[in-house]
Amino acid sequence: MTDEYIIDINHASKVFNNQKKEVTALSDVSLRIRKGEFISLLGPSGCGKTTLLRMIADLIKPSSGSVTVDGQTPREARLARKYGMVFQSPVLYEWRTIIRNVELPLEIIKLGREERRECAMKMLELVGLRDFADHYPSQLSGGMQQRVGIARALALNPQILLMDEPFSALDEFTREKLHEDLLSIWRRTNKTIVFVTHNISESVYLSDRVCVLSPHPGRLSAVVDVDLPRPRTAEMRSSPELASLVERVRGSFEGI
Repeated sequence: MTDEYIIDINHASKVFNNQKKEVTALSDVSLRIRKGEFISLLGPSGCGKTTLLRMIADLIKPSSGSVTVDGQTPREARLARKYGMVFQSPVLYEWRTIIRNVELPLEIIKLGREERRECAMKMLELVGLRDFADHYPSQLSGGMQQRVGIARALALNPQILLMDEPFSALDEFTREKLHEDLLSIWRRTNKTIVFVTHNISESVYLSDRVCVLSPHPGRLSAVVDVDLPRPRTAEMRSSPELASLVERVRGSFEGI
C-alpha cells in the first residue's frame, strides 16, 4: 500500500425519488482510499454502503458531490476497465463450464480464444480452482462458486476489486476459509479492495480501515484504523486486540 490515493469521494450524497417522496440514501460522504488498501464499508441495512459502492462502480450517479477513480470519473474508469465487481451472489451461467464463466468478460472484449483460456486458467489457479475448470456451477459448493466470481472479476486485471457482501450467504466455516483465500489473493495481486459488509468482526479481520456508515440518512460516522499485523492469522480471531477493535467499531455507530 502506498500514500497515493486511487478513489476520492468528495461530499457525495444520493437522494432517490420514490413515489413522489425523497429518500436520502447517502448524505455528504467524503472518503479517500489509497492504492493497494483494503477498505471495508460497514453498516446495517439501509445505511447506504451498497449505494456508495455502486457510485464508485458507475452503476448510479451521486445527486451532489463527486467521485473520482484514479483521477477519472467513474464512467471513464469503468470504460478503462479499472475495476472488477463481485456480488453477493456469484451470478454464474449454469450452462457454461467454470472456465467459460471466467472467460466471459474476455469474450466481451473479443480477446482471442487461446489468450482467453490462458488468462482464465491463471485466474482459476489464483483462486485454487484450476482442477475444476471443466465442471459446471451446479457441481461446486457455494464457496467455490464465489471464488469463481472473484476469478471472473480479476480476469481483466483491474486495479480495484469492488465486493458487495460477497460472503454474507455462506456458513461461518466457509466464510472464514474465503477470508484467508481473499487475503492471499490481495497480497499476491496488490489490488485495491473495497468490501461491503454488515459483519463487524469480518470487517476488522480483513481490513486496513473500517469505514462505518450509520443510517437515517446514510452518513460516514467513523473511520477506524485497524493496526493488527499482517498477514492476519486464525489465532488473531480470538485475540484481545481484535476484540478491542470490534468494540471500538461497534461503539462508533450513530443514530441506530
